[in-house]
Amino acid sequence: MSNWPLLSILIWLPILGGALVLALGNRRASAARWVALGVALLTFLASLPLLTGFDFANPGMQFAEKRAWVPTFNIWYALGADGISVALIVLTTLTTVLALIGAWSAVEKRVSQYVAAFLFLEGLMIGVFCALDAILFYVFFEGMLIPMFLIIGVWGGPRRIYASIKFFLYTFLGSVFMLIGLIYLYLKGGSFQLADLYTLPLSAKEQTWLFFAFLIAFAVKVPMFPVHTWLPDAHVEAPTAGSVILAAIMLKIGGYGFLRFSLPIVPDAGFEWAWLVILLSLIGVVYVGLVALVQDDMKKLIAYSSVSHMGFVTLGIFIAFSLVRDYGNLDGARLGLQGAMVQMISHGFVSGAMFSCVGVLYDRMHTRMIKDYGGVANVMPWFAVFFVLFGMANSGLPGTSGFVGEFMVIVASFQKHPLIALVAALTLIIGAAYTLWLIKRVMYGEVANSHVAELKDINGREALVLGVFAIGVLVLGVYPKPLVDLMEPSIANLAMQLANSKL
Repeated sequence: MSNWPLLSILIWLPILGGALVLALGNRRASAARWVALGVALLTFLASLPLLTGFDFANPGMQFAEKRAWVPTFNIWYALGADGISVALIVLTTLTTVLALIGAWSAVEKRVSQYVAAFLFLEGLMIGVFCALDAILFYVFFEGMLIPMFLIIGVWGGPRRIYASIKFFLYTFLGSVFMLIGLIYLYLKGGSFQLADLYTLPLSAKEQTWLFFAFLIAFAVKVPMFPVHTWLPDAHVEAPTAGSVILAAIMLKIGGYGFLRFSLPIVPDAGFEWAWLVILLSLIGVVYVGLVALVQDDMKKLIAYSSVSHMGFVTLGIFIAFSLVRDYGNLDGARLGLQGAMVQMISHGFVSGAMFSCVGVLYDRMHTRMIKDYGGVANVMPWFAVFFVLFGMANSGLPGTSGFVGEFMVIVASFQKHPLIALVAALTLIIGAAYTLWLIKRVMYGEVANSHVAELKDINGREALVLGVFAIGVLVLGVYPKPLVDLMEPSIANLAMQLANSKL
C-alpha cells in the first residue's frame, strides 16, 4: 500500500461515511448505526498499515502527501506521520469504534445525525495528527469543534446548551491566538509549511510572543490549570460516547500541539518559560486531584481526574526543555518526552474505559450521583471486575498503563529537582484516594436500594467494549516496549532539536 494516499483515506473515509449516514435519514436508525460502525471499522483496519509499513529507523515524516491547495498564500494540502502521529491516529480509529459500539442503544432520537457526528469528528481529528501545513492543521483543529459542539448541545444533559457554548468559546478563543501567531510566521517567512517554520530565524522577543500564543491555544485543549473549567461541564453534560472521545482523543491534541509547534518553532522561549508551565502542571496535578476528591457526581470526578493526569503530559514535555537548558541532559529530555507520550496513550485507554463504565451504570439507573449507588458488585460482578481494574489503572498501579507514563515523567522530573518529582508523585496518593473512595462507595458494601438490586450485569456488547479497553490497559502496562520503540526515533529527533537550539 506504499503508493496509496493512506492518510487521505483515513481522513476522508469517515467524513464521506458520515455524509452517507446523514443521507439515510432518521427513519433508518438501525441502518445508520450499522453503516457508521462499518465505516469506523474500515477506518480502523485502514490505519493498521501505518504500523505494519512504518520504518522504525526513520525519525522523519512518512506516508507523505503534498498537493497545492491555496497557491496564492503558499498553502498546501500536506500530510505526513511520524511515530507520534501513528500512535495517536491508531488510538483515534480504535476508540471511535468502541465509542460507537458502546453508544449503540443510548440515543433514540436523531440517530443518523448522532453517529454521523462521530464519523466527521474522527476524520477531522486524524487530520490534526497528520497535517504538515499550519493552516491545514488549523482548519482541522477548528473544524472538529463543530461535531463535538453538536454532540454535547443536542444529545447532552439538562445543562447541555451552557456546557456546549462554554466548550466552544474556551477552545475557539484560545485558538485565535494561535492563528495570529501563524499569520505572523507567514509574514515573516512566506510559508505555512511546518518544516519551513522550524528553520525560521526568530528573535527572543518574537519567540516569547509566539510561545504564549501557542501556550494559550494548547493549554485550553489539554486542558491545563487554570483554563480547565470548561472540561467538567462538558463531560457531565455530554452523552457517554461524547465523553469517551473527548477524554480519550481530543485532550491529546493540546499535548500534540506543544510537540509540533512550541517545541520546534520557539525552543528558546520554551527554555525561558518552562518553569511557568511546570508550575501550572504541578498545580493541576495536585490541586485538581484534590478537587476530584470531593465530587459527588461520578462523571465530574473522572473529568477532574483527567485534568490531573493530563498534567503529566505538559510536565513531561517542559521538563525536557528544562533538562536540556540547565544540564544538557539529552537522555533525561527524551525520557520526559517519552513519558508524556506514553501518558497520552494510556490516558486514552483509562479515561475512555472509566467514562464507558459510568455510561453502563447510567444506562441502567439514569443517575450519576455516587450516593444513589452502593453494593453494585453484588449484582454486577463482571462489571465490578472491569471497574476495579480501570480504577487501579487510574490510580497508577504498577502493571497497568496508568503507571508507566507517570513513572517515566517522575523519573525525568527527579533529574531536574527532587522536589518537582515529589510533588508530581503526590498524584499517585491523591489519585488512589479519590478513585478508591469512588469504588468503595459504588461497588462495595450492602446493596443500597431496590434500584441497585434490580441491576443486570453487562451484556456481550458492553463486555466487548470494556474488554478491549482492558487489553489496552494491561498490555501497555506490562509491555510498553512496542509503543516506546514506535515513538523513539521521533522523540529522539525532537530532543536533538532542543539540544541544537540551546542558548
